[in-house]
Amino acid sequence: MTQPTTQSPISTAQQPTEKLSSLLPFFVFLGLFLGTGIVLTLQGVEFAFYQLPASIAIIPAIFVAICMGKDNINEQISQFITGAGHQNIVTMCVIYLLAGAFATVAKATGSVDASVQLGLSIFPDYLILPGLFLVAAFLATAMGTSMGTIAAIAPIALGFIETANLDAGMVAGCIISGAIFGDNLSIISDTTIASTRSQGAHMKDKFKVNFKFAVPAALLCLVIFAYAGGSVVLPETSDIEVLGLLPYLVILALALSGVNVFLVLVIGIVLAAMIGMATNNYQLGAWVSDINSGFASMQDIFILSLFIGGLSELVRRQGGLAALTTKIRNGAKRLSDNNDKRAAGIGIGALAFCCNFFTANNTVSIIITGETAKELANDAELSPAHSASLLDIFACINQGLLPYGAQALLLGATLKISPLDVVTHAFYPMILLVVASIAFWKITKK
Repeated sequence: MTQPTTQSPISTAQQPTEKLSSLLPFFVFLGLFLGTGIVLTLQGVEFAFYQLPASIAIIPAIFVAICMGKDNINEQISQFITGAGHQNIVTMCVIYLLAGAFATVAKATGSVDASVQLGLSIFPDYLILPGLFLVAAFLATAMGTSMGTIAAIAPIALGFIETANLDAGMVAGCIISGAIFGDNLSIISDTTIASTRSQGAHMKDKFKVNFKFAVPAALLCLVIFAYAGGSVVLPETSDIEVLGLLPYLVILALALSGVNVFLVLVIGIVLAAMIGMATNNYQLGAWVSDINSGFASMQDIFILSLFIGGLSELVRRQGGLAALTTKIRNGAKRLSDNNDKRAAGIGIGALAFCCNFFTANNTVSIIITGETAKELANDAELSPAHSASLLDIFACINQGLLPYGAQALLLGATLKISPLDVVTHAFYPMILLVVASIAFWKITKK
């Protein structure tokens, strides 16, 4: 997702008292955001999920969390700020800003149009959607970051939507599917690093296990996207402005060479502006204005990310996440009479999946549940590679299906659609959930 880190998102010096009811604020948030959107959709309201933005819906949940806390108000506000200011949260927020600026500048200087023309000339009409999935998957695997991948590809995809009259939700589903595939499989992804280190697994061993789950799911996903894109009618392409492609080519090259995603986006912003100034009389004042507009376009998801980070910390301090971990762990142990390895696998997958549901950050959820997952794996003699793979897979599956997750929010903001529309077309995480569950069930058969 972001930059590799092995530090815990929260201090482990203070062990909170387990309290499952402390998860209530998350249900308040989900109830308000999803409930309002669903009701308004049924009433026929346009842009139903934008009527109550997630950044507003989460505010009552924060107040509920504070009211439920036993610390004084000053301490709880400090806890909230600590969570909001965590490195992973701030990293995502900066990526949002830079991605918004790059998308706006690239659009204004013609880079997006040039990329669209190239794509229309390369892909036949029935392979546009699979092509987007493959590009996103390759880039995310090479970069090790789904967020960086989405930031680089989404502006190009917006041009496809506008030019080829593609369904925006389906395009978003292709991109998030490919990004999750690469983020989960990449050996330089922070989720891979966190899962392998927490389980004491070797990278290559985890990759081999992960590969067996991910590739069959990806192949099925390609078939679905190929079928879905069969009715696309592409317009005739005009001459490609090769120079306009340069920002994206440079971004791809830098990403594949392992350059930091922040630096990649900054270079893209500057390079797109320089090309615009040289070819389209793009002015310095317009560049500054476009950067500001790009920043402003990411305001809602910027605020929401900060609030989710703060709310997660409040809930953790009140014992909600610890209680969730214990419940799942005990439930998995009750299954161990029949098959220890299978029970451990169920527990590890459920831990990562459920914890990610509340933290909306797959790396954070892996770090939080890593120690418990390792204990489950050791007790059942499940290999470190399998436990690391299960942690990574199920955290990434959940991340790709969260309408309030960073990936869905960024795609929704860039493509101007509801984040719920993004995740309902995220076929790869759905298929991976089924494939991984069936595959693990078979390999643990007595």
